[in-house]
Amino acid sequence: MAGLEYFEVESTEPDGGAAYKEIAADVLLDHNLVRVIEKLRIYIDPEIPIFIAVGVLRRLPTEVHLRDFSSVTVEGQTATIAIGDETYLAPLLDILWEKYGKPAVDQPDRFNITITADRPVDPNLQDLIVKDPSETLFKDLIYAMTNIAPEGFKVRRERYGGDRFSYMASENTLLAAADDLLNEQWARMGEHP
Repeated sequence: MAGLEYFEVESTEPDGGAAYKEIAADVLLDHNLVRVIEKLRIYIDPEIPIFIAVGVLRRLPTEVHLRDFSSVTVEGQTATIAIGDETYLAPLLDILWEKYGKPAVDQPDRFNITITADRPVDPNLQDLIVKDPSETLFKDLIYAMTNIAPEGFKVRRERYGGDRFSYMASENTLLAAADDLLNEQWARMGEHP
């Protein structure tokens, strides 16, 4: 699939493997995951039964801080935020409402926000993380793998850390032998578990 450095689907049933490769490609495209996944290997054995996916992620976009799209002035219990880019305005308002309460946050127009709190406003408000792309990525990956895995494979184990993820699913309990199969998939992709 275009965009992935490595993409392979292996199945003990060749026709099924080809079908799952198409399903996987469609799901990854539908969920916009092709841009974040660098390598993906899927293994399916309906006899065991087991579904395994291992993957390596590309370098993720960095966190978006308040200072990245606005200027902030903090004076005691008051802060003024001048918005330069409205892209992150909705999540910013949600964060500010949760942190200071809705009554303390005033937005007279779409480019200005004033906070008048009953306590000192964080003097480092400009460092506030408004969006962290990695926050939702794991959920998106798991959701996508759940859609790709055969129906009925409800027993699952997933791992995510750094730039790697794995997902195993089965109709049965995942025994220790499943870990051996998982490690084998990493090796076949040329990676270490």
